[in-house]
Amino acid sequence: MQESIPPTPPPAPPAPKFKPRPRRQSSPRALQTTIAVAIVLATLFTAWTPAGLFSGNLSERLAILMTEEPALTPLPGQTPPPQVKIGIVAGHWGNDSGAVCPNGTTEGDVNLRLATLVQQKLNALGVQTDLLKEFDPRLQGYEAATLISIHNDSCDFVNEEATGFKVASAMSSRDLNRANRLTACLTDRYGRTTGLPFHPGSITLDMTDYHAFGEINNNTTAAIIETGFLNKDYDILTQQPDLVSQGIVNGILCFINNESIQPTPSGP
Repeated sequence: MQESIPPTPPPAPPAPKFKPRPRRQSSPRALQTTIAVAIVLATLFTAWTPAGLFSGNLSERLAILMTEEPALTPLPGQTPPPQVKIGIVAGHWGNDSGAVCPNGTTEGDVNLRLATLVQQKLNALGVQTDLLKEFDPRLQGYEAATLISIHNDSCDFVNEEATGFKVASAMSSRDLNRANRLTACLTDRYGRTTGLPFHPGSITLDMTDYHAFGEINNNTTAAIIETGFLNKDYDILTQQPDLVSQGIVNGILCFINNESIQPTPSGP
């Protein structure tokens, strides 16, 4: 029997030539990320000195710079940040009349009118504000960003230089820097707003040792302001209470917003 010879297999087809994969286009997000990293690196090398740059961990600094700021609006279920609270004492209110002018105007009435306007203006700005009496029970351990007590000086004629305002802060405060800053803010803003001169020569122990300073919480920065003399400054205090109260508000906002203060010349 004759053996059959298997057919010769056809030659293998030639291997296909290598075709490079098409280049992937960069997405806008990737391009933004590259640019952002470049900016951060440029900031690092231009903003810091060589000693500051290489003394720490570069990766840690990069991580800090690249971290997003937390959202100011609390998420559902989170506790919102505490609201700024201000205390305003209407001097003599609920205790006595204070100085009494020949025409019957009392210091207590002027103080209460100004304090009420200050409270209304701050509340309109979204600042929680308590209106307090002279010996208000709430003063015991009172906690707030600041406490301001509003008073005025005598109706009696002293001399031609007895005009203007004065401010004293609570030296019992734990943070004397904040106490001094509150005084500076009130002095600067009130003087600029009303045009009245600062009259430091008539600051008395009744102001520096004001009773409320020893009653409130030590963390509460406090000050007392006498907005003018009820003799020489009578007209502005009684006829322009909106302007006078705005001067106090501006001083408070300067303090709580950490605004800059320009030096002002003092009065007599």
